[in-house]
Amino acid sequence: MGALPVFRWRLAPDGYATRRQLRAMGLRPGGQDVAAQLERPRRRRGPLVAYLYRVDLAKPVGPMTPARWAALAKANTARRTCPQCRRDAGYVIPPSLGICVPCAYPDEQHAALTRTGDTA
Repeated sequence: MGALPVFRWRLAPDGYATRRQLRAMGLRPGGQDVAAQLERPRRRRGPLVAYLYRVDLAKPVGPMTPARWAALAKANTARRTCPQCRRDAGYVIPPSLGICVPCAYPDEQHAALTRTGDTA
């Protein structure tokens, strides 16, 4: 296979789209290779690159079945559950901490509660 065609930013011809643009149209790349790329020049660093796919070869996105909804809900619950205290944190636990904020910083949480007059 030869080199990919390279287009300047905002100058790609019709019939090409990024993954996000395909998804907004209800499509997916469907196993096709990258057809072209966009380059946006920057002053001090290398150019920003966006990969393009052909719209005519894209396939429709499959519908969300009840099993897919259940799997997605289970995955999101796992991202919110603290592995240390086993509670739902109510937010996605930061990967940098690996545990919920109260477990990661127990002294700061205790100090904050004593300042407000609450007791834990």
